Amino acid sequence: MYNRRNKGGVTVINIRPSAAIRKNYNEISQLCKNTGEPVYLTKNGSGDLVVMDVESFAKRESALKLREMLLRSEEDRISGKPGRSIDEVTQMMYDAIREVADAKEG
Repeated sequence: MYNRRNKGGVTVINIRPSAAIRKNYNEISQLCKNTGEPVYLTKNGSGDLVVMDVESFAKRESALKLREMLLRSEEDRISGKPGRSIDEVTQMMYDAIREVADAKEG
């Protein structure tokens, strides 16, 4: 069992032997939920699996997708592809909000 906790925003690393998941499932599940960080499972001393709670996984996946979208947008901007002005984006947002509000009323 190995825990490394650094202060100042550095990720907590939780490492457990693979047998721990069978013996201490509830403890590992609670650790994942409490920390929001993955638990690394080892088999014969080598990395084997990573487990994490569903909510943290979903947040991580959303963040990765957003990052990919932002990266593509930045690549488009750098390559000179035309974009939209702030006024155009603002109008698009107002239109989308109005569309949702109208759909709820009707």
